[in-house]
Amino acid sequence: MSDRREPDAPRIAVVPVRDGVLPAGADETIAEAGGVVLLAGSGTGEAAASLAVDAVSVATAEIGHPAFGAWAAALAPALAPYHAVLLPASPDGRDLAPRLAAALDRPLLAGATEYRDGGAWLARRGGLVMEHVVADGPVVVTLQPGVRGTEPRQHELPAPGPVTTRVIARHDATVLDVLPPDPGTMDLAESRRIMAGGAGLRGPADFRLLNEVAAAIGASMGATRVVADMGWVAHERYIGTTGVAVSPELYVALGISGAIQHVTGLGAPRHVVAVNTDPSCPMMAMADLALVTDAPGLLEALARRLGVVPETPEIPEEADHG
Repeated sequence: MSDRREPDAPRIAVVPVRDGVLPAGADETIAEAGGVVLLAGSGTGEAAASLAVDAVSVATAEIGHPAFGAWAAALAPALAPYHAVLLPASPDGRDLAPRLAAALDRPLLAGATEYRDGGAWLARRGGLVMEHVVADGPVVVTLQPGVRGTEPRQHELPAPGPVTTRVIARHDATVLDVLPPDPGTMDLAESRRIMAGGAGLRGPADFRLLNEVAAAIGASMGATRVVADMGWVAHERYIGTTGVAVSPELYVALGISGAIQHVTGLGAPRHVVAVNTDPSCPMMAMADLALVTDAPGLLEALARRLGVVPETPEIPEEADHG
């Protein structure tokens, strides 16, 4: 690595596609590549039509279901002219990127939050440390989803141009089965529903209950950084600028005030529900539904309603014989 920069070097986004579905971070990666993108996989034409960001050059490589070693060998010749090959740090992007780096014989800068002028900001130690690295030559970069944001598409996209590639069978990982993700363990950046707790919950026991309630509605459990720093949840569960960046369809915030470090990691949730005793806190202001009540109490009531914990039996009052 050195201080030499390549401001005008060509960049391209490579986005793995499964059955026409774009992975998390696809649009952000395309924007970071200046609108130049190669969509590779299955259903790439459908995926091209669903792009939400302006693109100046869209190419598609219809090369079937994932076989990332074979994909890398097939795509490398088409990608060689580009100084920087950018991929979203989605599960498929993280699988394909190191194989592309090996096929192109160039370094991999993994987990970047930004790539500019030949340099990348890399998140390390769970986002607690940011490292700036300037590449000495061509690179492959993975970009964390949900960090940069994009401008909505304003123009018609150019017709995608097919890239002729030949995928040759080779020793590669074999997909035995594809199981639906477990909301309790899946990457928060990929979750469509998230129930998150903050310091308004009382401790680890409340977060264990939150995890069970979230699972009951098909959601993932998240938290704020202060909760992770106190050791109530694992650090990979906290949402924020230096944690996981998310953009779910539903975000339920229990006992979260809405500090700027947390809110900037939320992206653009479609629906926000906030529960807090402070009606004027920032989290309540951004909510579609704001409930001014005690978060632990509401969590316990919701758990009983969902059958997560047994209903507390009512104790009949003793008859007054006086």
